[in-house]
Amino acid sequence: MSIEISENYSLRPYNTFGIDVQARFFTRAYSHSDLNEAIAFAKSKNLEILVLGGGSNVLFTQDQNKVVVLNRLMGKQVEQENENNYFVGVGAGENWHEFVQTAIHNNWAGIENLSLIPGCVGAGPMQNIGAYGVELSDVLHSVEALNIHTNENHVFSLNECELGYRESIFKRKEKGNWIITKVNFELLKRPRFKVEYGAIQNELEKMNVDILSIEAVSQAVCQIRSSKLPDPKVLGNAGSFFKNPTITIAQYDQLKQIDEHVPFYPVSDLEVKVPAGYLIEKCGWKGKQIGSCGVHHLQALVLVNHGNAKGIELKNLSEEIIQSVHEKYAIKLEREVNLY
Repeated sequence: MSIEISENYSLRPYNTFGIDVQARFFTRAYSHSDLNEAIAFAKSKNLEILVLGGGSNVLFTQDQNKVVVLNRLMGKQVEQENENNYFVGVGAGENWHEFVQTAIHNNWAGIENLSLIPGCVGAGPMQNIGAYGVELSDVLHSVEALNIHTNENHVFSLNECELGYRESIFKRKEKGNWIITKVNFELLKRPRFKVEYGAIQNELEKMNVDILSIEAVSQAVCQIRSSKLPDPKVLGNAGSFFKNPTITIAQYDQLKQIDEHVPFYPVSDLEVKVPAGYLIEKCGWKGKQIGSCGVHHLQALVLVNHGNAKGIELKNLSEEIIQSVHEKYAIKLEREVNLY
């Protein structure tokens, strides 16, 4: 066996919450053959496989009696191009923000609004990551994945990925069946700037940007995110813990009777999206600390580990928040973070 397998291994360095739980077995995969070996080993032990990338969207609530595989499949290159697009293939183990920076350096447009999102490229289609008016589904071409049960390699088209708001086939219907090995992007040769969302336009004005560029948009996004969101290296967190709820227009009209100032973003003629952070803040949670866990003082959407919080404590805190928002606003928040 060429892969190195460790037993009873701490996962603290491999999740951005910094939760100290043990993996029954732990290994790193740098190639398809490494993945196949890890799968064979897990089958020999009759254990499940859990794949980690950047660990930026997980909350461990207990030790993992599994074979935990750190996906480190690398590589990023233009595989073909046409008049309008670059088709770029990226290994699932690549750091997401480093890929965004590579794209900006090479004038591959379309993902500049997704700057500074933590984690690895393979998590992108799992979550259909999104920020500032752009979602991965806007630039995704296809996803290559390895079936854990059959060792089959399959290329999922954009439609087959069934991407929704922080949703995909890999997170729901096919959860636990596939290891994403490569993500293929369809990036633009001529940028289509999206700067109307959030505070991007204001930030660009503050930066005295006269000529718009993907580099300027990325820089603006980085500055906004850095001002609002804690650095996981300094304060353990997984970014946005909850999804922004989508409700009907009729539900929003009822909501305004409770709080006439609740902001919203149109989704369709029938639905709007309401900021979960606003609802949580109005329920009094912003900046609140219970033991070693709490809610960030600048962004109520972010739960934080102030020191040695246990995953179960953060889960319990999230349940209290969900309950209080439901009691006040009759809206049931959903977690964006995956619990294990």
